[in-house]
Amino acid sequence: MSGDDTSADETGKLACGHDGDKPLCDSKEQHFKPTPEVNLTPSSRFLQVELELNAHLRRLTFSDPVRYIYNPLEYAWDTHRCYVEKYCRGGQRILFLGMNPGPFGMAQTGVPFGEVKSVVDWLKITGQVGHPPDEHPKRRITGLACTQSEVSGARFWGFFRKLCVDPTLFFQHCFVHNLCPLIFMSASGKNLTPPELPLAERESLLAFCDTALCQAVEALGVSMVIGVGRVAEQRARRALLAAGVNVRVEGIMHPSPRNPRANKGWEDEAKTKLEKLGVMSLFSSG
Repeated sequence: MSGDDTSADETGKLACGHDGDKPLCDSKEQHFKPTPEVNLTPSSRFLQVELELNAHLRRLTFSDPVRYIYNPLEYAWDTHRCYVEKYCRGGQRILFLGMNPGPFGMAQTGVPFGEVKSVVDWLKITGQVGHPPDEHPKRRITGLACTQSEVSGARFWGFFRKLCVDPTLFFQHCFVHNLCPLIFMSASGKNLTPPELPLAERESLLAFCDTALCQAVEALGVSMVIGVGRVAEQRARRALLAAGVNVRVEGIMHPSPRNPRANKGWEDEAKTKLEKLGVMSLFSSG
């Protein structure tokens, strides 16, 4: 798990866009023009859900211990849009769901679990990454040039890279998303996860995120959500059940280095659970 940080009253203008018939991944246009609801692609519908969520989250405020809030779906929209346009397709059955961005993963790249090497070398994501309006001096955003690896992301994408070799095989059946796009930090730069926020502020935040998750699941048409970590799994189960969205919710262990069990063999645990869920066969090209 991780967090994202930008004070809500200081979040900057959303940079995003669709340039006519040009693929979003290649577009240099920075102003999103919502497409009419008719004949939307899965990726366009997914991006619209995220844009609506951004608009709601900008209106929220947070108190101590939160001092900084970054939203990579704003300053890293270019690379995030590239990821969604490239890999969000119709017919995917599984949605892997993380909780929120990590400081050296999605916060830098705009991609869930977005450890830089995996994003650049395997997923082949390109684009410009800007900066949050209020940036902690010890938590600078350097985008795809970030040299610090995020362990959770390296483990997550590294595991599927070994299984699939080519990302096309993974994304033929699966997509990866985070429940909450924000990363929170204290004045010292310490990462704060949503469960560490004051109760009322956390519930206001997650109520918007729950709604967006239900919309995203319906837009994608997946049949199973796999929470990466217990918090994401439980939140997804609760939100989807309350909204009457008929989808199976399961979970795998989070690959965080803060989890002693994950440090002893996260890949083996993940493989065992995915085999039990009948998912492992999807990653075989044979």
